[in-house]
Amino acid sequence: MQASPGKDMTPLRHYLTFLDFSREEYEHLFARAAWIKGEFKSYRRYWPLEDRTLAMIFEKASTRTRLSFEAGMHQLGGAAIYLNTRDTQLGRGEPVEDMGQVVSRMVDIVMIRTFGQDIVERFAKVSRVPVINGLTNEYHPCQILGDIFTFIEHRGPIQGKTVAWIGDSNNVCNTWLQAATVLDFNVHVSTPPGYEVEPERAGIYDTTHFEQFADPMDAARGADLITTDVWTSMGFEAENAQRMKAFEDWCVDAEMMRAAKPEALFMHCLPAHRGEEVTAEVIDGPQSVVWDEAENRMHVQKALLEFLLLGRVTP
Repeated sequence: MQASPGKDMTPLRHYLTFLDFSREEYEHLFARAAWIKGEFKSYRRYWPLEDRTLAMIFEKASTRTRLSFEAGMHQLGGAAIYLNTRDTQLGRGEPVEDMGQVVSRMVDIVMIRTFGQDIVERFAKVSRVPVINGLTNEYHPCQILGDIFTFIEHRGPIQGKTVAWIGDSNNVCNTWLQAATVLDFNVHVSTPPGYEVEPERAGIYDTTHFEQFADPMDAARGADLITTDVWTSMGFEAENAQRMKAFEDWCVDAEMMRAAKPEALFMHCLPAHRGEEVTAEVIDGPQSVVWDEAENRMHVQKALLEFLLLGRVTP
């Protein structure tokens, strides 16, 4: 393994949306994620970030994001510090810019999971170190990074494939649409009326890689992957009753999976509500790869941390 460069040798890069990296850079990340996962599974120690510290700032609750980043950083030899905005001055009105100035002087990299995308962008603008978007209302790039890596593990390259998104056009959906433009695959989106994709909010202006369908069965037809999310994302709890009624025909069930290709996979970013956005038969069935998907968040984020801190590392 090549020697780790010094802390000032790697150009400052942030990862705030899926559009921040090129296809070639993603190919590198997926290759590194596979290698790093292989080392982990073989119980071989790989500590390239032994002297590095990750600050994790949470305004939104988390299970998988915290665990995958914290465990991943430790597995790379580094340290991770958990900060909840309720326990910091940010929760008492300290400007994001002030916190960004201070935190980035004390750690080597920052991950933020919050509400508005503007918060991570404002933080990154003043940060001296790389900033990672761990989730915002608009985008969830680390989730799709893990999802695509999981697809590649099971089915090979995603280029030219079709992903069917069934449900709310939320942050995960928006990021799938961004990924399709970068990695050259197609996304079929089916949402209830009133919940359609908003291209400007999704950050895409090229519609050649996605198509919207009124009927979710039409979106699923011939797909290589069917994926969904909860009907009510964090921050929209007040709309829960309304959404339960609007989305009742957008449940991924066995019939919908049969409309896809026979070898189609099912994914869900979790947590899942069986009987709402997906049936137990599907999420616990043979086409589901949700547990691999959840674990792979950790491995692909380790590759992301390595890339942002050390640049291109080659075996």
